[in-house]
Amino acid sequence: MKEINILVIAVITAILSIHNHPLKAQEMQNSLNPMQQKIVTIAANTAIGNIGILKTEINAGLDAGLTVNQVKEILIQMYAYAGFPRSLNGINTLMSVLDDRKAQGINDPEGAGTSPITDTRDKYTRGREVLENLTQAEQRTLTGVNAFAPAIDTFLKEHLFADIFERDVLTYSERELATISALAAMPGVDPMLQSHMNMGLHTGLTESQLREVVSIIGTSVNRQQGNNALQILDKVIGQSTPGAQTNESGISENLLPPGNNKVRLSLITVDSERLDEYNAFLKEEIEASMRLEPDVLTLYAVSEKENPNKVVILEIYADEAAYRQHIQTPHFIKYKEGTLDMVQSLELIDTTPLIPGLKIK
Repeated sequence: MKEINILVIAVITAILSIHNHPLKAQEMQNSLNPMQQKIVTIAANTAIGNIGILKTEINAGLDAGLTVNQVKEILIQMYAYAGFPRSLNGINTLMSVLDDRKAQGINDPEGAGTSPITDTRDKYTRGREVLENLTQAEQRTLTGVNAFAPAIDTFLKEHLFADIFERDVLTYSERELATISALAAMPGVDPMLQSHMNMGLHTGLTESQLREVVSIIGTSVNRQQGNNALQILDKVIGQSTPGAQTNESGISENLLPPGNNKVRLSLITVDSERLDEYNAFLKEEIEASMRLEPDVLTLYAVSEKENPNKVVILEIYADEAAYRQHIQTPHFIKYKEGTLDMVQSLELIDTTPLIPGLKIK
């Protein structure tokens, strides 16, 4: 029988102290800051044409510290992914918001504009180098749709990755954050979303931040799209795990040595009004996992006494493959989908066991 020992209790207690100090938790988790969170919601709602919510999110983004030019740049970039009509609607919404705020006596900072491009090389070369930076792969040989329709390759490199991505109002990381958010909110673009999630990791976004993006999409934009984006992100992270290689079929094979446990801490804030409902889902999921999955070594959940809606779960799996198998099980999927709209925030900490040979009794 798999039981928790005193050392695990100590770990949980220490992590609870972090949960009580948001700044420390943010530093450890590398969570999205308030401005990044608003990049997510502004881009996503622009992409799907949700103008009513977009107006609220633009207001919140300006309040969080985004400049007018930064918001404008997010909306401009959206035309490359969602089309001119959605982009223009977004810009019109921004104009309306600014008029309303000025009428209230709020003067939002314009912010820095785009710097002139001094690189005299042709745009195709510059765009190719930007794409190589984002993908960390050489882009000189045309394959797939780019080889089938070379014109689209030219438009992508000269316009999207030169004309747009070279504009320095937003960083590469911020542009990928906006792009991932838009694609996550839009149905039918899974291959592009997977590619840009990888690019996001290459520009400095972390797994924890991308999971936060997915959580925001699921809770604030569209639950079904959030679930879909989570599945794609799990695939991306699985393929990028250190020690993983890709076989001839393109399937990631995890090569971590046996016994290399995966230890993760999940910090969850639950809607207080739905706490009992959430706890019922969580109890069912943990009991099923521990009963049915021998490679799930520990799932141990606790909550703060004074803030019972703040939950910490210690997860220990035999290895990375065991974790990947766990998140595909029916009981986990039932828990994830059933509680998606109850979870207000989710922060994940992947840890390194300091005494890896210690047995959990």
